[in-house]
Amino acid sequence: MDKLFIEGGRPLNGSVKISGAKNAALPLMAATLLAPGKHTLRNVPDLRDTRTFLKVMEELGVSSERDGDVLYIDS
Repeated sequence: MDKLFIEGGRPLNGSVKISGAKNAALPLMAATLLAPGKHTLRNVPDLRDTRTFLKVMEELGVSSERDGDVLYIDS
């Protein structure tokens, strides 16, 4: 495993937001079809693959709404 050593007089602080992975989001989106109801998926990347799959889901009668990286699905 790679390591990063930082030397200096000041402590480091802050946060880094990690983007979601489409390979994790797509199966979760499909799983909402198996459990009808309202679902909230967070950290869903806005990529062509996820948008295309949402269009397929909408053809199956699913409604969805996106707010940033949060995806609301009503199946």
